[in-house]
Amino acid sequence: MNLVKDDFIKAFSLYKEKALQHRRFKHRDILPLLENNKIHNELTVEEIGRSVEDRSIFRLKYGQGPIKVLLWSQMHGDEPTATMALFDLFNFFKGEEDGFDTFRKEIAEKLTLYFIPMLNPDGAERYQRRTAMDVDMNRDARAVATVEGALLKAQAMLLKPDFAFNLHNQNNYYNIPGTATPVTISLLAPAYDYARSVNTVRADAMRVIVGINKILQEFIPNAVAKYDDEHTPRGFGDNFQKWGASTILIESGAYAGDPEKLEVRKYNFIALLQAFLEIASGSYSEHDIADYNVIPFNDEKLHDVLIRNLSIEKNGKKMLVDVAIRQNEKTVVNDYFVEGVIEDIGDLRDFYGYTDLDVEGLQFIPAKLYTDRIFSLAELTLAMIGDLLKQGIGAIHIDSDESMGKLHSYPINISVDKQLLLEDMLLLGSRANFFIGTNQDIKYAVINGYLLNLMTNLPVQKCKNNIFSSTS
Repeated sequence: MNLVKDDFIKAFSLYKEKALQHRRFKHRDILPLLENNKIHNELTVEEIGRSVEDRSIFRLKYGQGPIKVLLWSQMHGDEPTATMALFDLFNFFKGEEDGFDTFRKEIAEKLTLYFIPMLNPDGAERYQRRTAMDVDMNRDARAVATVEGALLKAQAMLLKPDFAFNLHNQNNYYNIPGTATPVTISLLAPAYDYARSVNTVRADAMRVIVGINKILQEFIPNAVAKYDDEHTPRGFGDNFQKWGASTILIESGAYAGDPEKLEVRKYNFIALLQAFLEIASGSYSEHDIADYNVIPFNDEKLHDVLIRNLSIEKNGKKMLVDVAIRQNEKTVVNDYFVEGVIEDIGDLRDFYGYTDLDVEGLQFIPAKLYTDRIFSLAELTLAMIGDLLKQGIGAIHIDSDESMGKLHSYPINISVDKQLLLEDMLLLGSRANFFIGTNQDIKYAVINGYLLNLMTNLPVQKCKNNIFSSTS
């Protein structure tokens, strides 16, 4: 059975796991979902180990075919997109009488699928890359010093899969070379040696990737790239390839306007269904490796905000510069706040921004702290804040520390510190708080790395959470 574009859309719409809508979910959030899967004959759920902090790690199995496929997700705790997609797939495999029964039957008869979702539950608890022992598990295939890495290798040796899928997230700043298009999905058949040799095992992985790319181009044209193929002898993908499993790396990237990766999750779901179809039918063998080689490699020239041709001055000397801003996320339990920082200053004509603005003819204006009065949170309104911004006020203070450490989404810095320091010039690595305009008129505000249009009262970007703080 072949699936067409509308089939994939229908399948995802029917079976998207509604309990997972935010990417900072924890181990405890997936436990009831795993329990629900235990009551279905189509899937078997087995605990195969415990993390350093004694969180359960599970393996799910679907099908009884001769071709074995092993997939694992979230070996990096802050890379949850594929985990969401796996739970969507589990729902799909439990479905019936929806037009996909023939497809499921073919998969179940020809493949045995093994899934290990959330391989690093301790990292997921902190929303951090590394394990509780502060080791990068994806650099532990050789030493297998981590409990979780040793578990994954033991599964590889036990199951001896024919195909393996190593599921990750990559940062938001990869772009298709020569364009401002963010890479939404990147793919790779990892190299098993420094020469990047291609044997039958790796060639089959490349052919599967060609099939994945073909379907993804129908959804995200020109937004698929290859991940860097430099050999990493410590990496699990490289070693799975060496151990004889045709290994496909899928990196979930970025899609504009999709901070929770819900669109990107859909493309994981589609990519994996297509891969299962091709492996089960053997149709991947018909693809040409040359089509793998023409997929472009990731470039890394994106920023959250790029301001072009801004006039700055120091010691009476003026110059025009481009300014790149990164909005770095800081996790707070299940949520996060942003620290917007100046990432680069200079000639950035070869770079791009998710928000990209040419301000030629306008100048840098330092942000000021409002010192005439103390505010209460109850009185703050967006209209009041807009008036303050138009006066060049980038920060205010409040009279209580009740909100310290809590989050807010006001487009202004709020502090209990009357001596809050705001930089009077652009400094690399400093917090991005300044204004853009002329001596007579302020036109734009940059508040904690977010760009606001003060001429229309409409934000160029909607601010995510800031944190009430005593520091700038």
